[in-house]
Amino acid sequence: MIKEKKPLAMYEVQEILEKITETDKIKDIQGFIKKFSNLDVEKSKKLKEALEKLDIIKLREIEILKIVDIAPENAAELNKIVTETSLDSEETSKILDAIKKIK
Repeated sequence: MIKEKKPLAMYEVQEILEKITETDKIKDIQGFIKKFSNLDVEKSKKLKEALEKLDIIKLREIEILKIVDIAPENAAELNKIVTETSLDSEETSKILDAIKKIK
């Protein structure tokens, strides 16, 4: 039964899975998350907070979560995540600086 539909970062999914009794499916999901997450849980949380504090109105929650999951290293990678609007160079720099500080 679906109780709520809400976008989650991979670290948030990982935290939820830790509370559930382990099964083979959960182990598979955790393996997937570890394989594709570029930051650990604590760094992911810090990055999410840092991005939200930048208060860039063009960034939607789903884009912030994808930035946290992927942790892009340059403007080209960042622009592949933020596709509905275009970030100016100052906004891009702020985001990439936040990522570099946390990595």
